[in-house]
Amino acid sequence: MIMTVFAVAAFSTNVAYAQLRKIPAEVTNVFTDKFPNATNIEWQDQLVDYKATFTDDGKNYSVKFSNNGEWKITERIIKKDFLPKSVIKGFSKGEYAKWEIKEVTIVEMPDYKKHFKITVAKNNLNKRDLLYNADGQLVKDNFTF
Repeated sequence: MIMTVFAVAAFSTNVAYAQLRKIPAEVTNVFTDKFPNATNIEWQDQLVDYKATFTDDGKNYSVKFSNNGEWKITERIIKKDFLPKSVIKGFSKGEYAKWEIKEVTIVEMPDYKKHFKITVAKNNLNKRDLLYNADGQLVKDNFTF
């Protein structure tokens, strides 16, 4: 009996995925308006904002909203082969060109047009997030959000 209760409690904890508060209707309403075809939605309460990961048209996304439902950022992981030539050229001329590319994402924010984030690493301690505009210009170094 005790083993069964423990197993159920452990399973329930995994399902909650660190959900601290109920997601406000302001957040879920804006999400639904912005991504009406989203599926496999998982929410995370990050205390200062809310993050949702989901699938839309077969592509995986993550999006963040402020506590009052203001859209902050959307990211989608892509293969580096899908980067525009201008971004590849800009990156290859920069100081991090010899670093290993770990991840590439398309980034959209209210203040920016579509940008591209390249996460690079020189080793386990030296990692950078580089944000490029569509023209291949480095906009932010060590971009974190």
